Amino acid sequence: MTLLLAVAAGALIGLSLGALGGGGSIMAVPVLVYLLDQSASQATTGSLVVVGVTSLIGAIAAHRAGNVLVGRGLVFGLVAIGGAVAGAEASDRVSEEVLLAAFAVLMLLVGGMLAWRQLRHHRGDGARHVARPTLDDPIITFSPTFACQCPRALKVLLTATVVGALTGFLGVGGGFLVVPALLLALALPMEYAAGTSLVVITITSAAALVVRAGSGDPPDWTSVAVLTATSAAAAVAGARLADRVDTHRLQAAFAVLVLGVAVYTAAHAVPALL
Repeated sequence: MTLLLAVAAGALIGLSLGALGGGGSIMAVPVLVYLLDQSASQATTGSLVVVGVTSLIGAIAAHRAGNVLVGRGLVFGLVAIGGAVAGAEASDRVSEEVLLAAFAVLMLLVGGMLAWRQLRHHRGDGARHVARPTLDDPIITFSPTFACQCPRALKVLLTATVVGALTGFLGVGGGFLVVPALLLALALPMEYAAGTSLVVITITSAAALVVRAGSGDPPDWTSVAVLTATSAAAAVAGARLADRVDTHRLQAAFAVLVLGVAVYTAAHAVPALL
């Protein structure tokens, strides 16, 4: 029965990731806690595997489509490792009630942002082609002379650290935060920010997982493996589904689902915290 639940949940996560381009991984922790009977600590560790593997597969697919700037993604991801390590260390020092309460707040935020995007969609901005940016605008150079765009470097450092800390602490990809961070700090067009964010998420998930390895109770790796494999396979199907259905309706339904799970999580976590 547990494996069947993992398959069903993985399909839901993967379909949302493939069809909507993100957001589905935030469901991994509630699924592991409430459907697969993992503790909050186990779930946030197991979620890193689901998030990392699915993001890696998504990054490869996006790269083939020409929507990934690997160099910028690697730089941002490497800077974010410090935050991911700090977040993973902090996660081991707080109670499970705090973890779940923080996760409920995060889900409410994500659900609200999804709902807000739906409202913006009705204004219908037309799509336009954006020229591919190049990597010839470095933040720091050493030759022929030293030069530093320090305000921009500070933006990269701060946003990357926050993104990494979120991934390490709560075991989520944080694509809803990574994409705007790339837009803000690296000035990437939206067309490339979504694909490049998958590179960042893969790096930060791997870094946080290394820190967590061997600490605390390990998750049920069988359930995590089934959830990950099903999610990855369903993400491919979801990408194909996106070409055939109205994704804005899917986004609206997913926003309702996220908000519902957030309320359920808060209803269990907050009383225990108090």
